[in-house]
Amino acid sequence: MKAVILVAGEGTRMRPLTSARPKVMLPIANKPILEHIVNAAVDAGINEFVFITGYFEDAIKDHFKDGAKWGAKIEYVHQKQQRGTADAIGCARGSVTGRFVALNGDVLISSDYLKKLISKEEDVVITVKKVENPSDFGVIEISGDKVTKIIEKPEVPPTDLANAGIYLFNDSIFDLIDNTTLSERGELEITDSLQMLINSGADVGYEILEHDWLDVGRPWDLLDANELLLDNIKAECNGLVEPNATLIGEVVVGEGTLIRNGSYIIGPVVIGNDCDIGPNCFIRPSTSIGNGVRIGNAVEIKNSIIMDNTHVGHLSYVGDSIIGQGCNFGAGTKVANLRHDGRSIRVTLEYQFLDSGRRKLGVIMGDDVHTAINTSINVGTVIKSGGSTKPGEVIR
Repeated sequence: MKAVILVAGEGTRMRPLTSARPKVMLPIANKPILEHIVNAAVDAGINEFVFITGYFEDAIKDHFKDGAKWGAKIEYVHQKQQRGTADAIGCARGSVTGRFVALNGDVLISSDYLKKLISKEEDVVITVKKVENPSDFGVIEISGDKVTKIIEKPEVPPTDLANAGIYLFNDSIFDLIDNTTLSERGELEITDSLQMLINSGADVGYEILEHDWLDVGRPWDLLDANELLLDNIKAECNGLVEPNATLIGEVVVGEGTLIRNGSYIIGPVVIGNDCDIGPNCFIRPSTSIGNGVRIGNAVEIKNSIIMDNTHVGHLSYVGDSIIGQGCNFGAGTKVANLRHDGRSIRVTLEYQFLDSGRRKLGVIMGDDVHTAINTSINVGTVIKSGGSTKPGEVIR
């Protein structure tokens, strides 16, 4: 059994975090999203992969190489132009035979579910998830244990079973992809290929996903996924913790990392390699700190993702935020994460004003951002890669 994983997209809805990397390489619990998916698949007994790559594909190849580190074999197939899911899966023609699993590289899935999926007898199975708002998804219509129709965002949903974007296919799907035409969105949709298969009289099964499922579509989804995955870590210290530092609960400390006196860390927290933490800082639960990060004196960080080689200067506060690589916080930089009226926080992404649905959300910061001393950053602020602030500036 092979897994075809779609990793060609840029992830435009994740900008500016994807300005220099594909979405699947954004870190959650200090590992790229894609690595969590590969680990789950390997645990399920899948050890051969076909990555359909495109945007910043070298970042993926440099990290995974031939897959030997994961006890796997990885083949890379370049998708010249992103023309939809059917086109992406079609790129795997010639690389897979018989049955195979198709996964999106930004949908976290458990190994238990993958084991269940690959044990199914049907040649084609659609993974579905029961949702409260099926009108927001593509949903399936069923008869018994078979799928009779796939409907995209119906006004009156026939079921509450949303397509989760995880499939078991037979290689006969490639012939149907060849006959798939462009959708209203101007893309080749795998759901249209599946509908053609259903209309031909073939049996298409479905499997309800009872396990955790997270579609990481917006920057703040990274925080939800980070919190979920950190709940499963176990304490481990491979660095140096000075005698008067306090670590409580499940805290992972990487090699070459120094935790200085007075640091107070409450897990679950993961800290990467070659970091310098403290003294006298407070790191609160559900925080991931990458490699080569410096956290200064009297800094507080809560429920955040701090990427590699970022420095958070003394007397700063970061809450419910995603911070890119190579950023530098001037002393006294403060990030607000809660509206005074308690309402959910709205964010401007790619010229769209969106409701995050989160009561607490700080800053979404791209790579190589530098803040000057005493910078104040308002809730839901997005700062593009390479940005900077002036001393005492308020950023909205």
